[in-house]
Amino acid sequence: MSTVTISKKEYEKLLDQKLRFEYLRQIIEGDIFASPPTKSRKKIIGAFRNTKRYNGAFLASLERGLRRSSYFR
Repeated sequence: MSTVTISKKEYEKLLDQKLRFEYLRQIIEGDIFASPPTKSRKKIIGAFRNTKRYNGAFLASLERGLRRSSYFR
């Protein structure tokens, strides 16, 4: 068996890359192309508004985007 010595900084960098890769792999393995659970634009906008994390401009933009989407017609 061979032994390889690397610096702590390099080890931490490699570990970080591995963890990021594993995270992305888990996301990709999931069903990322699944349809949203609801087709109601009002429910979606309401859910975003209720979080109080998004400003009015973002919510208006989201609503315009949902109106343009053929999926939510």
